[in-house]
Amino acid sequence: MRVFVTGGTGLLGNTVLRQLEAAGHETVALVRGEPDREIFSGLNSRFLHGDIRDADTIQQGVAQCDAVIHSAGLIHLGWTRLHESMQINRDGTRVIAEACRQYDRKLVHVGTVDTLAIGSRKTNVDESTPITTANDQIPCSYVQSKRAGVEEVLAQVELGLRAAIVHPGFMLGPWDWKPSSGRMMIEVGRAWRPLAPPGGCSLCDSRDVASGTIAAIERGGDNGRQFILAGENVTYFELWKEIAERMNSRAPLMPTGPAGLWIAGKLGDAFSLFSGKEGDLNSAVIQMSRMFHWYDSSRAKNELGYTIRNLNETLDDAAKWIQTHHQSSQRIPA
Repeated sequence: MRVFVTGGTGLLGNTVLRQLEAAGHETVALVRGEPDREIFSGLNSRFLHGDIRDADTIQQGVAQCDAVIHSAGLIHLGWTRLHESMQINRDGTRVIAEACRQYDRKLVHVGTVDTLAIGSRKTNVDESTPITTANDQIPCSYVQSKRAGVEEVLAQVELGLRAAIVHPGFMLGPWDWKPSSGRMMIEVGRAWRPLAPPGGCSLCDSRDVASGTIAAIERGGDNGRQFILAGENVTYFELWKEIAERMNSRAPLMPTGPAGLWIAGKLGDAFSLFSGKEGDLNSAVIQMSRMFHWYDSSRAKNELGYTIRNLNETLDDAAKWIQTHHQSSQRIPA
């Protein structure tokens, strides 16, 4: 089988490429510029140069492959860059979904649990949990644009597209070249942070998510069925303590209280307004950090054979990767 993969430089996309080739499949990777030799080291991928919004390029990639995994996307957790996020996460997805329908290729679209309902300290949610005002996500640019991308896929399913949608939780693991979610490990390891966010996440291993995403090609159905690929539900306070131990830094003392969160959000927004560029610390991120993004992956386990490895293995391997490829230089690529 030959698979067209977008987002091959990202944590999940790069892992997907490696697992596909290890299983004997051929891969075609979409790249915007000259492929980075280090990122694609050990891979035999054919490269297609272009943008996901370029219909001619996407059709060329889709036509020469048997299936498509669309993992490319813009991740900006904040109030700005909505137009840019929509261009990538909504409009780019529409181009890919239309091409897959035109050439009758199975599409596995990578969404995010951030498009679904939010759990609570006592409740894990699944794909069927209705979204209400009480459990809705913070409507930041990322959430809005990723939801719009899912809607584009489902609209094409109504017209005949064969597709499945997977929703990863908070991923950590090796092959995090940029890094993406590994930034959390870098920041916790860089300086002591006595207060951790008060919420929680469903921490999953990018290697498990990649396996589940690939399985969705054959086992995910064709009618837009959605699958949560999450992991162990853990508070940020507990997670930061585990990360600090592995990154040789001091552990946090306690979760942040409401007043501290309010102040942090206001300061972040003020800095963004002053600098003209919204940073990683802003009120959208602060509000999201208060919530318990806890999920149930039972559907994926039962239908895709999805497995969740031990949390310690994920953290050990992710920390080793970060320390080897990023921490020594103390530089976080843009």
